[in-house]
Amino acid sequence: MKPKPTLGAVIKEARGSLALTQRGLAAAVGVKASHIAYIESNQRKPGLPLLRKLAQVLALDRRELLFLLYPDAQFMIDGGARSGAATRGKNAWKEFTSNRVLLRRHGVTPGELKVLKQVSLLEDVSSPKHFIFVLNAIRQAGA
Repeated sequence: MKPKPTLGAVIKEARGSLALTQRGLAAAVGVKASHIAYIESNQRKPGLPLLRKLAQVLALDRRELLFLLYPDAQFMIDGGARSGAATRGKNAWKEFTSNRVLLRRHGVTPGELKVLKQVSLLEDVSSPKHFIFVLNAIRQAGA
């Protein structure tokens, strides 16, 4: 059985996948690099405002990060999976298009944004990082 991922491990993996250094991530979210190191090693927990910034910069699902930070919170959140999924899909597009670091890192062009917008209208995309997956698939198909 695979151990459950920790908040620190998820942040470290996402940072690595974006080729960001701890210093680069720290600058993007407004903290010191040592603070990011402490979070990644699970020696500190980020506050909710910092968690929100980390989710946005790293294109991670805020809800998943919240549950990793506070596992008991999942039991306190009201159900409603259907309406929640639609809201997350709309929020994923907003988070993706407002994340300038992510867009710049992956060289997303205005034309590619138009195509990805059409994807978001066809199907609910649950996480901003899924748009990068779709974009990479389109780029590989066109190569």
